[in-house]
Amino acid sequence: MARSSTFTPTAFYRDPKAALDWLAAAFGFETSLLLTDDAGNVGHAEMSFGNGSVGVGGEWAGPQLGGAKMRSPASLDGAGTQFIWVELEDGLDAHHDRAAAAGARISQAPETQFYGARTYRALDLEGHVWCFSQDVDAVSTEEMEKRSGLTVKVGG
Repeated sequence: MARSSTFTPTAFYRDPKAALDWLAAAFGFETSLLLTDDAGNVGHAEMSFGNGSVGVGGEWAGPQLGGAKMRSPASLDGAGTQFIWVELEDGLDAHHDRAAAAGARISQAPETQFYGARTYRALDLEGHVWCFSQDVDAVSTEEMEKRSGLTVKVGG
């Protein structure tokens, strides 16, 4: 089976079936792989968007994880260890409106950043943070440093 991307981050949910439906409705993701057991429980799923993919799984633990436990932020009082960036080619504001209409909790409204991208952040139905970004302006390293006060290094 050919893979479309090198990395496939995976978000874990208490209810992965509901997550698959919600992610499709809110963010426009499409289920590209679905593994279920005889009872219909999701063992693993992958969703695609553009040329990327994200895994969707249920909470679990096992010897393969060396003592780690895969949990949803909903099971951890909202705590999370990551958020996932998704780059859009266009239509960021319409994407934001679709997500908000589907019940996403918008934590940052669309705004243009110092590095030339327009972004918004949203929490899904179990509290994972998703950051959507669309390039709107080519900004030089010098201009980014001037706008932000940060030192910008790109590459090795």
